[in-house]
Amino acid sequence: MKWVEKTFDQLTTNELYTLLEHRTDVFVVEQNCPYKEVDGRDDECVHIWLEDDGEMLAYCRILPPQTSDEYDAIGRVLVTKKARGKGYARDIMNKAIDKLKQRRDVEKISLHGQEHLRYFYASFGFEEISEVYLEDDIPHVDMLMKL
Repeated sequence: MKWVEKTFDQLTTNELYTLLEHRTDVFVVEQNCPYKEVDGRDDECVHIWLEDDGEMLAYCRILPPQTSDEYDAIGRVLVTKKARGKGYARDIMNKAIDKLKQRRDVEKISLHGQEHLRYFYASFGFEEISEVYLEDDIPHVDMLMKL
């Protein structure tokens, strides 16, 4: 197994297709949630995934802040269906957090997590900073980690 970390411009066509396919499988199909998965932000993100023999097992992206009062964020965290239950969600979160900790300009990390995962994210040190709200008919909560 190996970790891969790439900017949008470094992604091959096949890698981009694969990560969009997995994101659509998880966030649109599995969750029965039709929404615009391709949100126009991938070109500014760092994409991180774990692969085994060329097969993507877990993925997330790191998004830069869009305004001066926002923070870098971890998003689109997923583990493929066949790779679940092996600790890869924790591994991908640790990898993304470590990546952001390496940068001296990052003081806080944000995420918009699904409510049922709030305790999972809290286990890394994220704290809830919003009430639960619906996004695409799925309960979410905004969370922030201070480094």
